[in-house]
Amino acid sequence: MAPTRTTHPKTEHAGAATRAIHQDSSLSGPEVAAAISTATTFRHPSPEQIAAAEPGIYTDKWDPSSPSRDIYSRYTQPTLTRAETVLSSVIGAPTLVYPSGIAAFFAVLLHVRPDVVAFTPGEGYHGCHTSLEVYRKVRGENHVSIIHLDDAYPTDKKVLVWLETPLNPTGESRSIEAYAKKAHAAGAVIAVDSTFAPPPLQDPFKWGADLVMHSGTKYFGGHSDALTGTLSVKTKEDWLSLWHARTYTGSNIGSLDAWLLLRSLRTLSLRVARQSATATSLAQWLAALSRADTGTDLDGPGGVVEHVWHTSLQADARELLGEGRQMTSGPACFAILLRKAQFATHLPHKLKFFVPATSLGGVESLIEQRLVSDPGADPRLVRISVGLEDFEDLKADLIQGMKAVQRLEEGAKL
Repeated sequence: MAPTRTTHPKTEHAGAATRAIHQDSSLSGPEVAAAISTATTFRHPSPEQIAAAEPGIYTDKWDPSSPSRDIYSRYTQPTLTRAETVLSSVIGAPTLVYPSGIAAFFAVLLHVRPDVVAFTPGEGYHGCHTSLEVYRKVRGENHVSIIHLDDAYPTDKKVLVWLETPLNPTGESRSIEAYAKKAHAAGAVIAVDSTFAPPPLQDPFKWGADLVMHSGTKYFGGHSDALTGTLSVKTKEDWLSLWHARTYTGSNIGSLDAWLLLRSLRTLSLRVARQSATATSLAQWLAALSRADTGTDLDGPGGVVEHVWHTSLQADARELLGEGRQMTSGPACFAILLRKAQFATHLPHKLKFFVPATSLGGVESLIEQRLVSDPGADPRLVRISVGLEDFEDLKADLIQGMKAVQRLEEGAKL
């Protein structure tokens, strides 16, 4: 017989934090914390079970977005269904989960099958650029062209506008509304990589996006322990089309990662709000420090930081940030340019509370010389992902780390 389910609370008018905790409760058994399903295959109901079940539960058309039963884990499995139920509610659109952000990006390409892709070469996440080259090889490089995001979009071909905002690694933002209007005027599809601005920071659909992708490894996972990606669409029909493609390209997430994702979504709103506030304060402090003269030490050592990027520091920050704007507050990941490459090489390894590692979005603060992960990056560029530590501790750690790299330079000169 079908498992016993709890009563689903009324969540449609609840806040995002409440929905992140309770949206999937109708899919739960008596356990409070979600159980993990490790099964790859599931028992078929017997004729007696079908006869005894509620009308339609086994006889109506099977819906993979809300399955009456699970058949094989490549199609659906309980833990994944729960995670997608919560994500769809929090994001506000039908959402699928993939085994990585790259897999979600490639799913966009397979779904849209563009002849032209508009984006900015050399900016944003380099992994998507490389994945696009794989797609071009599959389609035939002569059949897929790349144009600049700010070029005119052709109207006689299928165009995908790929807008990453905020940008990786700098945390700078672009207007979704402006590019959506330009795309739709040309009959193009606009997809937004909103990894740096998860809910509740940004809702790209509100500003005209057709598809929204996240590297769920980052803020949705939030604990540096799950590799996932998500793709959200406007309609159930698109969801079903993507589900079919996911099933038969084998781009499925494992049960453990699905469970880790579901666990992490419960605290998403709290984590992101705290990380955003701390990161904005750090970015603004570092920006002030970049204007300090070498040799000064009023609120940190001058002469180490040359430039800081963050949405709150942009000239159009007031148009992008705040109530009723594209973003409620700034991203929790941003970049700084140090005055010398050797500063960027050593700073990540002179800190106590920042972990010298790639990625972002976890509860622990991360820092890396971007060159280590992106061969095309300026060797002076350092990316900072802010975690849940206290602002004053992170600030003090950066101060002592910058002083340490200054001493290294002084020692090298002796």
